[in-house]
Amino acid sequence: MVTVATRRRLGMLDTMPPASPEAMSEASPAWSGARLLAGGRVAGTVLIVEDEFNIGRLVRTYLERDGFDVLWVRSGEEGLAELARHAVDLVVLDVGLPGIDGFEVCRRVRASSAVPVIMLTARDEETDRVVGLELGADDYVPKPFSPRELVARVRAVLRRTRPQREAAERLSRGSVELRRDAREASRAGIALDLTMKEFDLLACFLENAGLALTREQLLERVWGLEFPGGTRTVDQHVAQLRAKLDGALTIETLRGVGYKLVRP
Repeated sequence: MVTVATRRRLGMLDTMPPASPEAMSEASPAWSGARLLAGGRVAGTVLIVEDEFNIGRLVRTYLERDGFDVLWVRSGEEGLAELARHAVDLVVLDVGLPGIDGFEVCRRVRASSAVPVIMLTARDEETDRVVGLELGADDYVPKPFSPRELVARVRAVLRRTRPQREAAERLSRGSVELRRDAREASRAGIALDLTMKEFDLLACFLENAGLALTREQLLERVWGLEFPGGTRTVDQHVAQLRAKLDGALTIETLRGVGYKLVRP
């Protein structure tokens, strides 16, 4: 359980309900749950990416108590997988993760999503805060921290970003519509059966309609890393996407450069 000494060390001295034996025995890497507000409403869905069990459980408890639905995983790889599977309103992201660190996770998230990110870390150096914010984080909370303050920051970021994000999550051009939050795309009202990368590629083209995109830029923005097969992977996915769009949009090949979505 989270002892008084542990909470004092972490700077987390707010009152919280005692942990149950069931909570201590959670074995699933991605644990989720929600506390409903009056009327059965949920304040939103927050993904916690935090490898320290006591901190993750404490943050989860306070968010649930404030009406949020919570997903909690303990590595960057699991965090990226959960983002691909679920519509998430905000990410609380630790920097010091096993495997890929929080900075790299933030960079990959920003390559394809506008979901708000609050970075949570023991690092208190100015350079680390600057790096996190430059990578696209919306806020930066150093440990030790107050869980109540963190929840307040979550709400403040959501108030600030929700209107812009709702607009950014819905993209359309001609008869093609795409919703990032629901991971849905359609042509003339008929659902498109797209793979995850085809979906992200379409979103990238819609966001940059009329602009030339090199294969390297597409590889970086959609895949977020050097991918085995290099730019050939981009060509293959563009060909597959064109076939599924069936002429609803024109993706022009720019010889020696890359591709461009032609404005209708």
